[in-house]
Amino acid sequence: MIGSIFYDRHRIVTNVTKGEFDEPKAETLLKKQEEMSDKTGNPVIIDIVGSTVEALDRYVDFVSAKTESPFLVDGPSAAVRIPVMRHLAETGLLKRAIYNSIDYAVKPGEIASLKEIGAESSVLMTYNPKNVWVEGRIEILKGYAGQKSLLEAANEAGIRNVLVDTAVLDVPSIGLSARAIYVIKSEYGLPVGCGPSNAITTWKKAKKEMGPYAYSTCLAGSCLITQSLGANFVLYGPIEHAEAVFPACAMADAIIAYNARRFGIRPETRHHPLFKIF
Repeated sequence: MIGSIFYDRHRIVTNVTKGEFDEPKAETLLKKQEEMSDKTGNPVIIDIVGSTVEALDRYVDFVSAKTESPFLVDGPSAAVRIPVMRHLAETGLLKRAIYNSIDYAVKPGEIASLKEIGAESSVLMTYNPKNVWVEGRIEILKGYAGQKSLLEAANEAGIRNVLVDTAVLDVPSIGLSARAIYVIKSEYGLPVGCGPSNAITTWKKAKKEMGPYAYSTCLAGSCLITQSLGANFVLYGPIEHAEAVFPACAMADAIIAYNARRFGIRPETRHHPLFKIF
């Protein structure tokens, strides 16, 4: 489960350029996500979003001091993300950092910098501007004439751990992303997921015209769909929604795990939702 903090227009942020924010409120949100993780058995990653190097540096320093969870280094461009990754290497935090992300627009300089820094983990974003269908996502991952494979780029950068994000664009495309999860896992055996919340948060009718519970239930429902088709991780959106999303996703994990026992597949830990939530 991956919740986002310091995202665009996050109310706890008071200065997006300098990375100034309400620290007590941020700490409360981080603790709530950890609490929901403990209650349900769903492990967490924190998506730390920053629009400038200064801001993202401040955010990762704060989060890494308040929690031991791994985190995404999520900036709008390599020009923001790379200096922050270098800062994390200098402060001994690089093993917890997941670069977000290597995508179709990756440049040789970005690859070289990641290798020089010693980055170990990265998201591979399979958005394909030339082909939005499932096949297009696979093409970006595998590469084709004139387009470097994301897997090749990650290998050249020295990345050992990858999370493949199948790129949600809007609500209907959640189905395409979920199908891509199934196909990529079947062919490559890699950990795959996506962020259905990206679409739900911009769905105006769900927020304004469908009743007070529509938004939170649709947010949780979108995560359940991707889980049911094999997602290893879900970017569930603003960290404030942890209480709405964690129980639903833990329930789905427990249902899937119980059914899997019929095929000789059992959870590797007693901390799994199957043993935690009932």
